[in-house]
Amino acid sequence: MFPTPLSKRSPYLKPLYLITVLAVLIMFLLPLAAILLTSIRPGSDITAGNYWGIPSRFALAENYGEVFNPARSPMLRYFINSTLITLPAVFFSILISSMAGFALAVYRFKGRIALYAMFIAGNFIPYQILMIPVRTMFVRFGLFDTIFGLALFHTAFQTGFATFFLRNFIVELPISLVESARVEGASEIRIFRSVILPLLRPALASLGVLLFTFVWNDFFWALTLVQSDKARPITFGLSALKGQWLISWNLIAAGSVVAALPSVLVFFILQKQFIAGLTLGGVKE
Repeated sequence: MFPTPLSKRSPYLKPLYLITVLAVLIMFLLPLAAILLTSIRPGSDITAGNYWGIPSRFALAENYGEVFNPARSPMLRYFINSTLITLPAVFFSILISSMAGFALAVYRFKGRIALYAMFIAGNFIPYQILMIPVRTMFVRFGLFDTIFGLALFHTAFQTGFATFFLRNFIVELPISLVESARVEGASEIRIFRSVILPLLRPALASLGVLLFTFVWNDFFWALTLVQSDKARPITFGLSALKGQWLISWNLIAAGSVVAALPSVLVFFILQKQFIAGLTLGGVKE
């Protein structure tokens, strides 16, 4: 059922396996290394065709300073917009989905399976077909081109997946914990807050990392629901670094690094909880 461990396979496969892993790793990291190197390369190197060589000089402060220069681009405004969109969206998505997942996993009511199936089915709908109706609805309700509107959309859009994710964790918890708390006289809100949420900490950390990455890196819905700089997130705002006649690839690379950095930091900060959440319930006693 499971692949044979490498230590029990032919001794000739181990070098082949290591070479393959190394080759795939290089293929994966090479574009990242190119972006990092370009972000500290002066523009003259790009013009001269020095794309992969050692930079003629290191322009780290120059490039990154230019990215956040208000006279050059509103990247700082975009960064703040992304923060104001992502943090509330992640927080309220987790809050709503944890309560919905608790209700779907613990309570037995008519239509529970059908409601849960709707959460699952929503994840299979191609989001491109929602573009026109969502845009029309946002224009009608005055939410178009606003930070609040984009944060509200991501909260609603991510809640379905988050509920599906958390419900599967909660259903694996011993129901006896809930019944014992009820016997002791705890209210349902107290059970949810004091019994369920502490046990869900690894799952919440994993979900938080995933949702933060999804929302922060979003480009499609920012392009659909935002028009002006006042609500434009950083992923959509990278286009502002393009000149009318010349594209400064070193500045775009520096802006890309800045845009990707928060997701990387969140992952490394919550790495232990993220891995624990993904493997929770993966081993049966």
